[in-house]
Amino acid sequence: MILSTSFFEGLPTEAIDKATAHIVGRQHPPNQVILLENDWGSSVYFILDGWVKIRTYNLDGKEVTLNILGKGEIFGEMAALDEVPRSTDVITLAPTMIGNMPAQDFVELITTEPKAGIRLAQLMGRRLRQVNRRLRLRESDSTSRVADILLFLAEGQGKTTENGTHIPNLPHRELSGLSGLARETVTRVLSKLEKKGLIFRDKDILRIPDVHALERTLV
Repeated sequence: MILSTSFFEGLPTEAIDKATAHIVGRQHPPNQVILLENDWGSSVYFILDGWVKIRTYNLDGKEVTLNILGKGEIFGEMAALDEVPRSTDVITLAPTMIGNMPAQDFVELITTEPKAGIRLAQLMGRRLRQVNRRLRLRESDSTSRVADILLFLAEGQGKTTENGTHIPNLPHRELSGLSGLARETVTRVLSKLEKKGLIFRDKDILRIPDVHALERTLV
């Protein structure tokens, strides 16, 4: 199951087998803390199913959601690389299967396999671009900020089908944390986007029929 994650695509089978030999998979219920800020890192984590949120707190003690990660993503790699305590909390948002790789196995993989090092650099570059885009939109109107979060999730967790792009229909409090808007504002904007046919919501899935049309709402 771990081989289905994009991080291992194109790597030699022997290198993959060696790196994943000690991975342990665990099923976690929703709202379970996987990592705590300031913990020391001894593992790198691969999301095999489900999704998690990455959070921290601002100087006022308010929770700030930094990212939402889903199937195929990894987390915990920074602490493994620079050997410092964890910088954020990680909490499950749904039933989630996670594979734990010993940090030393991960470090050995990216130092001995150039493709793995490039894959990690691409991952970190993509996350940096996403954060930069969100920072630029912090002064935009509420519609732009909510639309950007949906596009952000579509880029990272979207599944494209013939009728659009499907993303997790996250609780409004999580979209509020990501966008920096009040939960009531997020609810109002989502209803507005749905009336315009830019999104469709089901119990667990939010569908974006035309990503480019949603992008045009950004100002």
